[in-house]
Amino acid sequence: MTKPSLPDLLHAAVTAVGGTERPGQVSMAQAVAEAVDDNAHLLVQAGTGTGKSLGYLVPALAHGERVVVATATLALQRQLVERDLPRTVDALHPLLRRRPQFAMLKGRSNYLCLHRLHEGVPQDEEEGLFDQFEAAAPSSKLGQDLLRLRDWSDDTETGDRDDLTPGVSDRAWSQISVSSRECLGATKCAYGAECFAEAARERAKLADVVVTNHALLAIDAIEGAPVLPKHEVLIVDEAHELVSRVTGVATGELTPGQVNRAVRRAAKLVNEKAADALLTASEGFERVMELALPGRLEEVPEDLGYALMALRDAARTVISALGGTRDKSVQDEDAVRKQAMASVESIHSVAERITQGSEYDVVWYERHDRFGASVRIAPLSVSGLLREKLFAERSVVLTSATLKLGGDFNGVGASLGLAPEGMAGDDIPQWKGLDVGSPFDYPKQGILYVARHLATPGREGSRTDMLDELAELVEAAGGRTLGLFSSMRAAQAAAEELRGRQDKPILLQGEETLGELIKNFAADPETCLFGTLSLWQGVDVPGPSCQLVVMDRIPFPRPDDPLMSARQKAVEEAGGNGFMAVAATHAALLMAQGAGRLVRAMGDKGVVAVLDPRLANARYGSYLRASLPDFWYTTDRNQARRSLAAIDAAARTAE
Repeated sequence: MTKPSLPDLLHAAVTAVGGTERPGQVSMAQAVAEAVDDNAHLLVQAGTGTGKSLGYLVPALAHGERVVVATATLALQRQLVERDLPRTVDALHPLLRRRPQFAMLKGRSNYLCLHRLHEGVPQDEEEGLFDQFEAAAPSSKLGQDLLRLRDWSDDTETGDRDDLTPGVSDRAWSQISVSSRECLGATKCAYGAECFAEAARERAKLADVVVTNHALLAIDAIEGAPVLPKHEVLIVDEAHELVSRVTGVATGELTPGQVNRAVRRAAKLVNEKAADALLTASEGFERVMELALPGRLEEVPEDLGYALMALRDAARTVISALGGTRDKSVQDEDAVRKQAMASVESIHSVAERITQGSEYDVVWYERHDRFGASVRIAPLSVSGLLREKLFAERSVVLTSATLKLGGDFNGVGASLGLAPEGMAGDDIPQWKGLDVGSPFDYPKQGILYVARHLATPGREGSRTDMLDELAELVEAAGGRTLGLFSSMRAAQAAAEELRGRQDKPILLQGEETLGELIKNFAADPETCLFGTLSLWQGVDVPGPSCQLVVMDRIPFPRPDDPLMSARQKAVEEAGGNGFMAVAATHAALLMAQGAGRLVRAMGDKGVVAVLDPRLANARYGSYLRASLPDFWYTTDRNQARRSLAAIDAAARTAE
């Protein structure tokens, strides 16, 4: 029997999901198939509406080897597992003469822990465990969440937090979940045979396609102990997010509260001398942190260095002592010890990493209004880690609607540890970049308007002229506005100002859950939604409810961001352009994502308005504009208002 052709397979899959084949999708599928067959690497930019999920799933399923698909957002994971994969597998089965299996795999803390649920939670202040269901008042929000979780535990087949609707607070979930460090292990746990996390891992071992998230992919790469099953092909969707997610996983943090919890957890399980040493070290650390001022620590201050060395040494002693002590008064000692060990090991590893002082790490103090001060450490760059761990032993396909910045893939490639495209070498992974375009006619469907006449935004100030411009644009658009702001303070100020000036409903991030806000925004065309970072890439509202996307300013990293400024400085010291490599790349990615909120369907029309004249006037403006969809470009404020009014009138007629 002849092997089915890729076009036939793609046609069957697209028909099954009720979609339309796009030229870009066909080009993408062919490029992915070639990369996988040649054991090569591919960066592919596929604009909104291309159908990129099928563009990589079909060639991956046809190849027949195990594939891991890593995504950044829960929404895409669910779409793949609940919609795209079931339909695609059904459609391809008659042609492939086999039925590929698929499974979802997440980190252990995403699954309900039956041991925690039935045996209780190790208590910090006293020995043993306590019943969290008894301890929480049934009338409290926590109590209600816990009771609902207990009922849900009888019905759920997966134990996956994301299958629980509506969800529960992080505090409630922490009562019935464990991290991988706290887990007893299936062989030691009384509930090991029924464990949801273990069942998910077993399903993944048998699956042809494993869907996971960037964080678990990072843990798999960084920690050395394999979490994901062995695979020949890795597909990273939403790949523009990968570097920040890997950085997040590789970042360590110490807070006085965290250290105090570890002291309480370990106190009953070790000898008095070891417990006292850890308590003394924690008090010294707390005193240092009371005086901590936010900012980067180019060198670790002497007082912090001494406090961390004391913590590291005391933690090491406790870890040794925890292994040998048996306290008959402690109930379910294995679980209590495991949680204490996890807490103390975490402190030891971060304290040791900071005191060792690597030129490849960045250390800084942070201060949070609610949680107080913390000291943090993150890698200066994750590019070397990604080059070594990601590209060495498998074919890797990275895809997103925004990978090509300023006209090429080299900026994103460099952040992933890749040399410029086409450069050869023994230890340099070879890769190819491909932009398959978008089915949308951007010059006809959208306008990029830059408010060139406004004053350049400073670090402080009310930006009255920007608020006047925003009010005029919203009025012309008849509402229908997604406002993307560089800070929560700016979003709040704009919402307050416009609520006082006009009668259009203004929704503000933080006043409701994100899902609820987006639902309400989509339901009423006159409504506006204002917010910050998660809105820049988390909103998918096709149709007349979103016909104006406003960015208040170019979203450069804050000048006092310790990690970004350190990365910028490192590029400059190596002879590169730190501003373009770090700040401009960061801004270009965010702006491309933000502008992508406007046109989500073939009939969508509207304006992206950037209220920052630097996009038109500054030298780097052309680089940023080249990273955005190819909208018709103007700096004429009257043209922008007329166009918005016409789009609004057409939408009202259609309504």
